[in-house]
Amino acid sequence: MINSLAGSNKLSLKLAALTFLAFGLTGCGGTLSGAGPYKGEIEAKNDTYKLVDINASTIAPYMPGAAPPKIANVTKPFSPEVRLMPGDSLNVLIADTAPEGAALFAPLATGGTQLKSRIDSQGMLSLPYVGRQFVGGMTLNQVETMIRHQLKGLTTDVQTHVELVDDLSGSVLVAGAVKTPGRFSTLQGPLTLLDAINQAGGPLMEPHLVNVTVRNGSEVSQYNYEQVLAGNNMQLRPNSEVIVDRARQRFVAMGAVAEPGLKDLPSQNTSLLDALGSVGGLREANANPEGVFIFRMGEGANAKPTVLRLNMRDPAAIFYARQIAIKADDTIYVTNAAVYEWQKIISPIVQTLVLGRATNGF
Repeated sequence: MINSLAGSNKLSLKLAALTFLAFGLTGCGGTLSGAGPYKGEIEAKNDTYKLVDINASTIAPYMPGAAPPKIANVTKPFSPEVRLMPGDSLNVLIADTAPEGAALFAPLATGGTQLKSRIDSQGMLSLPYVGRQFVGGMTLNQVETMIRHQLKGLTTDVQTHVELVDDLSGSVLVAGAVKTPGRFSTLQGPLTLLDAINQAGGPLMEPHLVNVTVRNGSEVSQYNYEQVLAGNNMQLRPNSEVIVDRARQRFVAMGAVAEPGLKDLPSQNTSLLDALGSVGGLREANANPEGVFIFRMGEGANAKPTVLRLNMRDPAAIFYARQIAIKADDTIYVTNAAVYEWQKIISPIVQTLVLGRATNGF
């Protein structure tokens, strides 16, 4: 009997100590977190970053800037001068005006003589009576003049017409995150950037998640697809390349949110409220609403990182969360409530004590 009372007293003391520890943790004001730094440590003065407590007087620098105005101008394509290159295929019409029987080529009245030839890898074009001639870099008019010059003396008053029927020199390559990448010809008319992307089936992602790179052999330009849709369209030079890829418009959600992880920004101008909504919001069972933080790297070479703190217990915080702009590579971190943390510690200990007591009873 005495041993049983002694064992019971020991168990009571252990439970009392555990309860004292629990109350001590509860009194920490929600400083614990299970997925990162403690709330109290973040809020402590630190020279490595700037801590900003968001309220009506501090929120202004973290609100989104004014949206750029839409451009009213419409891109008006014009037909650029095509310079031939290896791989181009030409349809050559040569008509002869010499008397029938003495002519090398069919007369224009019967449609002339149609010849189809492809420019080889050295930029050479081969035609009967004309021979093998270098045409790389020439225009169609220059090729017509060259043919007439080569046939001079062989026939009289020759008529020529050269047409580009399968072109590399005038085409545009669209590759990357589009539905049907490929090379698109300008034979039906010049292409703007939007024309080329639309012919490729359009981007696979939402516009704000798409970067567009344009290369034309002498310069490289990069745009966000939303900028192109807003009016920054342009005509593409022949033989340009358009690369469509994913823009790094992502943020990280950590801690007591429903769906932590690396996430795409929901829109071009994402607010904190939008970002929290896209990850399912705070986990009501264990989140500490007073510990919602945004970690942001400094933008200058020597600029300090910034940590924004929002107390969601404040009713005005919902409006602040709607106004705070989330940038690419931000980290949103929600701390756990202290009571949740110490429950995680206590539960296995209590289970062990209960198991020990049950064992002592046998």
